[in-house]
Amino acid sequence: MRPFLLGVLGCSLVLSVQAFYSASDDVVVLTPSNFNKEVIQSDSLWLVEFYAPWCGHCQHLTPDWKKAATALKGIVKVGAVDADQHKSLGGQYGVRGFPTIKIFGANKNKPEDYQGGRSSQAIVDGAMNSLRTLVKERLSGKSGGSGYMNFNLEPEWAAAASAVKEQTKGKVRLGAVDATVHQAVSSRYGIRGFPTIKVFRKGEEPEDYQGGRSRGDIIERALDLFSDHAATPELLEILSEDLFKKTCEDSQLCVIGVLPHILDTGAAGRNGYLEVMKKMSEKYKKKMWGWLWTEAGAQMELEASLGIGGFGYPAMAAINTRKMKFALLRGSFSETGIHEFLRELSVGRGSTATLGGGNMPKIHTVEPWDGNDGQLPVEEDYDLSDVDLDDDFDKDEL
Repeated sequence: MRPFLLGVLGCSLVLSVQAFYSASDDVVVLTPSNFNKEVIQSDSLWLVEFYAPWCGHCQHLTPDWKKAATALKGIVKVGAVDADQHKSLGGQYGVRGFPTIKIFGANKNKPEDYQGGRSSQAIVDGAMNSLRTLVKERLSGKSGGSGYMNFNLEPEWAAAASAVKEQTKGKVRLGAVDATVHQAVSSRYGIRGFPTIKVFRKGEEPEDYQGGRSRGDIIERALDLFSDHAATPELLEILSEDLFKKTCEDSQLCVIGVLPHILDTGAAGRNGYLEVMKKMSEKYKKKMWGWLWTEAGAQMELEASLGIGGFGYPAMAAINTRKMKFALLRGSFSETGIHEFLRELSVGRGSTATLGGGNMPKIHTVEPWDGNDGQLPVEEDYDLSDVDLDDDFDKDEL
């Protein structure tokens, strides 16, 4: 019976944790996807609790927090963030313990720590005191926030801007507007709080950015937006040194397939391998990698620098020409095998080696494949009439 009772207790605990706040409460459930719109862009005073479901003090606070929210309905907004689930949001506001209560008043970028009691009456009193202060500031003209990015976002935004520009080759850019200077722009797009992030796409109405505020969150969202409209990278045959350099030097990684000789596969077999590579280039298009292929034996120095030459076709390598490093596909030349290979590389794993002793291999200028089956070389006919043959040649030997 013990395992069964333990399972029941565990299930009951999960249900109670998930039932902290619901849509029927007057407490607004806040997440990274709605926090900016609900709190930052709001003119209202907000009291926000940052909690963790496993925190005993948070569980004790819940009924009083709900009562306070009901009492303040229509006067002061009351919200709650599961900071254990949404760590980026808690980290943005320096939350280190639970529960933490923040007051988002005149300057939404710099919320104040709530220092009052934890009963419903104490929470309401604290909210009303903050509201009176906010009203006095507005009457005196002192309230109004800054159009600059807050301290937490500015370095993250700057770092993300550089990374996004590089990874999308300048096709996605991050910008900033001082809304206190350019008030017409701020008014045009309905900006009420700072910082507000908007996404602008060509030919479409701007939309509110929905995502985290860390460098990684911003980069990931920008690349997702880019990949939605990005063209699939072109798969090119290595025909010259200029083509090779342009493709590989402009990309973080260059994926190269070395395919069997056309006489070994025919056009159908080669097209099958090329189709696999095209599907993978589509799957990884937001990485902005270069994609190349060559026929076995056409670029011998390249094969030698990758340790491929002479056998084991088809083969594949991923090259980082900036670091002069490469990695070889060890699995099958298939969608599954290549996906596993590239997935490991994209997260920084996988075995790498130095490319050609640290020097770029020589790339030869070759004719492009014509798309047809290969033709065996034509054998020359030799005239043997003038050739003297040994008389013994015609004699039968036992």
